[in-house]
Amino acid sequence: MSSTALATGGADGRGDFDFIFGRWRVQNRKLADVTDPACTQWVTFGAVSQAEPIFGGLGHMDRIWAEAPPGGKPFEGFTLRQFDPGARVWRIWWAASNRPGHLDPPVQGCWTGGVGRFFCEDTLNGHQVRVRFEWTNPTLSTARWEQAFSYDSGVSWSVNWIMELTRAE
Repeated sequence: MSSTALATGGADGRGDFDFIFGRWRVQNRKLADVTDPACTQWVTFGAVSQAEPIFGGLGHMDRIWAEAPPGGKPFEGFTLRQFDPGARVWRIWWAASNRPGHLDPPVQGCWTGGVGRFFCEDTLNGHQVRVRFEWTNPTLSTARWEQAFSYDSGVSWSVNWIMELTRAE
């Protein structure tokens, strides 16, 4: 199945993330401090994730269990994705055990041409930032996600986290 076919799962987009259901091995590559625009030190670490549908397919949730990044501690993350059929958009929330009590503002967007792009405005360390999640090349066995921040309202972007997902057996 092609990535375009996978990321169009239904005329209105409600099946766009159906490829994510199941268990994955995740190779993470992220900046040591994603909140510091001057950081250039990349770290890598492994993780596993599990995703399942909810709300009759109009949403899904996944959990990720990450090894300790260099200089850090292991953490657990939680993603909630919900599709709004009226607006034909996805909203995605993220929370992690390394920031207890905090739920990030949702990114919002859709899939076009096999690429999912989702955006929001946030504040990090007192700086206004535009956040972008981007999903590319989804298949039944692999996918790629990256996060980027813009400190100039989307004129330029700095990728700070990349996840390469491979289907777990």
